[in-house]
Amino acid sequence: MKPDQMTDPLIQSNQERHRTFDRVWGNLPGWRALSAVNHTTIGLRFIVTGFMFFLVGGLLAMLIRTQLALPEQDIVGIELYNQLFTMHGTVMMFLFAIPVLEGMAMYLIPKMIGARDLVFPRLSALGYYCYLFGGLIILSSLVMNIAPDTGWFMYTPLSSANYSPGPGSDFWLLGITFVEISALSAGVELVVSILRTRTRGMALSKMPVFCWYILAMALMIIFGFPPLILGSILLELERAAGMVFFEVAGGGDPLLWQHLFWLFGHPEVYILFLPAAGIVSTLIPVFAQHPLVGYRWIVVGIILMGFLSFGLWVHHMFTVGIPQLALSFFSVASMLVAIPTGIQVFAWLATLWAGRVVFHLPMLWILGFIVIFVNGGLTGVMLALVPFDWQVHDTHFVVAHMHYVLVGGMLFPMVAGLYYWLPHVSGRMPSDTLGRWGFWLVFIGFNLTFLIMHLTGLLGMPRRIYTYEAEMGWGWLNLISSIGGFVMAIGVAAVILDIALHFRFGKRATLNPWNADTLEWAMPMPVPTYNFASLPTVETRHPMWENTDLPQTIASGQHGLAEIQHNRRDTWGSDAITGKVREIINLPSNSWIPLQCAVAIGVLCISLLVKAYLVAVLSTVAAVFLLLRWSWHNGGHPSVTPLREDDPTDPPLHSRTFDGPGLWGMVVSLMANGTLYLSLLFGWFYLWTASPLWTVPENGPLALMPLVASGVLLTLAVLLYGRGLTRLRKRNADRLGSMFWLVSLLGAAHVLLLLWILLDAPLQPTQTAHDAVLTVMVLYQLIHSGLAVILTALQAVRLRLGYVSAQIPYEPVVIGPFWLYTLGVFWMSFAAFVLLPMAWGGS
Repeated sequence: MKPDQMTDPLIQSNQERHRTFDRVWGNLPGWRALSAVNHTTIGLRFIVTGFMFFLVGGLLAMLIRTQLALPEQDIVGIELYNQLFTMHGTVMMFLFAIPVLEGMAMYLIPKMIGARDLVFPRLSALGYYCYLFGGLIILSSLVMNIAPDTGWFMYTPLSSANYSPGPGSDFWLLGITFVEISALSAGVELVVSILRTRTRGMALSKMPVFCWYILAMALMIIFGFPPLILGSILLELERAAGMVFFEVAGGGDPLLWQHLFWLFGHPEVYILFLPAAGIVSTLIPVFAQHPLVGYRWIVVGIILMGFLSFGLWVHHMFTVGIPQLALSFFSVASMLVAIPTGIQVFAWLATLWAGRVVFHLPMLWILGFIVIFVNGGLTGVMLALVPFDWQVHDTHFVVAHMHYVLVGGMLFPMVAGLYYWLPHVSGRMPSDTLGRWGFWLVFIGFNLTFLIMHLTGLLGMPRRIYTYEAEMGWGWLNLISSIGGFVMAIGVAAVILDIALHFRFGKRATLNPWNADTLEWAMPMPVPTYNFASLPTVETRHPMWENTDLPQTIASGQHGLAEIQHNRRDTWGSDAITGKVREIINLPSNSWIPLQCAVAIGVLCISLLVKAYLVAVLSTVAAVFLLLRWSWHNGGHPSVTPLREDDPTDPPLHSRTFDGPGLWGMVVSLMANGTLYLSLLFGWFYLWTASPLWTVPENGPLALMPLVASGVLLTLAVLLYGRGLTRLRKRNADRLGSMFWLVSLLGAAHVLLLLWILLDAPLQPTQTAHDAVLTVMVLYQLIHSGLAVILTALQAVRLRLGYVSAQIPYEPVVIGPFWLYTLGVFWMSFAAFVLLPMAWGGS
């Protein structure tokens, strides 16, 4: 049977089954679709919204290139120009690149691993709305002509209140922090989904290589984004509340901002590259019709790249005056990262060499990527050499390198992926002719723009200048760059036109039109909301090449979870290593809570911008209430998974286990939280050792004995909670409610005592960086301790209502790591902020 003859029977022969799945898994009609949590819908929303922001960023780029096309032009004034380049970098880095790649990952990962959805669908929906609202907050500053004008990196002291007194920097800091919530939620979502929801038999060693790239990207988000979030919070506290973190006179240091920013900024380069490289590693075997050469070597390269990327941040700071030994270390590390990159490039070339390449449209974009990215990597090795970096630092050479690596390394594979997976969304094929025109215009325009920019940089043209004199000799080169920019813009317009027209005029796609090997092509097109009518067993990396009957057997319900039980959205939970099925994960349905939470957080950000602090307090209370309500409708709540006699016991529902996805989500979230905390510790020790005016009070500002007593109360609470979990693991819930109430009382006493210590302490956070960092640390502890108390009290109530029991032990186990983390933070902070300064003073 030909593929085009199989597509209809996939649905028609099992119409009743598919109608049932559509009813349970489908989105609500009309405006009520805003409550959708399905990963296909949320992923597409990320992609479409990201490309809308891309058009805004592209328009800003064209204005910049128009201003620089000829010398001594005054098309836009210097103030507006500074806003344009700041917003161009901000939009492209924060509102386009990462969200679109995350959207593609959200859309594809469940389909590739044989799941029906991501493991935390409501978290995905919250992430999207936080991204949308945060992006609108940032762009609104440009519309109101109060956009930040200090660069997308917001270096201090230029971005501090003294030198940027308007609200522009506040829009950036609060909006970016809002957007970062989205990125972190996606990171947690993707890590846990990849590790815990793969279909039966899909061991890690059999997982599609794209999933390895996304797993590495998501883990890098977990560890890479918290430093920027911390830096943004500290800088906003300095601007709005006068607390001292980056002001030298108060014991701060503006270089601390650079460290925090580039601890995020350099891993972000690889966060962008890895999913793009994952697209390349997925498409090349398809169009070469040959398995990927060196699968294991590529996985090793992915892991090495993710690890090494966190040791490179200082190479953005070679000219700030850091020690020679540090320069040598980070220079070597910057060159070492070329090794895992080279492994992947050689594996791609070997696959192309071993196969018989079919030059379909997506393959054209892949070849363009290889040419551009290799050239960008070579200039990266040049910039890793400290003497050369000193010569071209802050020139257009660096701008050209960055665009070769980021645009060439991310945009070209992204467009290739969009063309490749378009039939999934529309069921139609794009125009080969119009698509090729788009490619060549983009490829030629890109190289005209940025290849020439290397020369202007070598000739000494600084970045971020809004005009230049004719005598400098840069005019004709800038004119060529600007012409190339407009050629590239025409190419992008051709691609957008092709994609838009194909929904109406494109040729109907056959089943698996590219003869691909991965599981996402084993479903009808356009894809249904539930992905798979039954969940298959997959024990090979190339299921579509080795089992051509898979689409029919999946659609006819010949595999797992082929029937809907109790109107629940179910998917498999599997072992993180082997892929063995361990439980049935019950997923939430459409919900308004993510949108409501995002609105509350958005109101909080806006009220802080306009300094309406009463509204900020009320919106904070509303956000906390909504998030707790979210957690209330979870686990064994009757609206989710009430205990039934006919519930499956082999495998069990995840709420009946001790190792469900919630526990994994908590652990991964605490990894991000811990990174933020360690960034704060880094800031403390950096200022202590590097700030020229750092001072430590002779007598510690915090009362020592009450602080120890508070820690003892917290320790007792954690020990008692752990004892309760031990009993629960033995399926004994007797008097567990009373135990949780006692834990809550001990925790509340700890919180009240710590709050009294803070209020009684003679701290001067607006005068010294020492007191400012210490204040933030105590507030951090109070927030975590207070939240642990609230969550435990809620568990005691749920025990009384029967939502938690010996048969439904899921939620208390999830809260356990949070108590341990809170305790660990307290005593680590006690050692770093109290004992070490005392010992230092004593010596």
